[in-house]
Amino acid sequence: MVSRKGSGLPGILKGLVTTARTAFRPTHTAEYPDVAPDLPPRSRGVIALLEENCTSCMLCARECPDWCIYIDSHKEEVPPTTPGGRPRQRNVLDRFAIDFSLCMYCGICIEVCPFDALFWSPEFEYAETDIHELTHERDKLREWMWTVPAPPALDPAAEEPKEIAAARKSAEKLAAARPEPAGPRPTEPEGGDA
Repeated sequence: MVSRKGSGLPGILKGLVTTARTAFRPTHTAEYPDVAPDLPPRSRGVIALLEENCTSCMLCARECPDWCIYIDSHKEEVPPTTPGGRPRQRNVLDRFAIDFSLCMYCGICIEVCPFDALFWSPEFEYAETDIHELTHERDKLREWMWTVPAPPALDPAAEEPKEIAAARKSAEKLAAARPEPAGPRPTEPEGGDA
């Protein structure tokens, strides 16, 4: 049997002193509906869709651990661009929906999209009274696109990206290889305006 020495009165007094000390400090609690929270600009809220960039490749739907992305598409024949060429096929997006009642906001779909069709929007106020309304179709996802902040500016001291350097180098080669136009160059009239 464990014997207790003294009473628990000093412990209770210590607790009361701590409570009294913190009771009169200003609170850090923000009353959310009345006061808008100060969120970082790139915070995760809702996923927005830039429909023009979506090729219906289904990578986002396949990689989603919750299977909350629904995509329907069909193939459409594109006529040849040159005479004698063969027609091509392309995917046309019929339905793109995200069920936010299942989504765990991991961002895998955004990271895996090779065509930059999905983006994080900082908007988070999209609560619904009916759980079925949390499935946002492509029209609703397109509306969120206007709330996506611009990407941060590049660091001016950073090294130029390899892709841009290669494009610049090939453009300079083409400009150097281009022949000068034949014939006399037009000259400006002497003395300013004619």
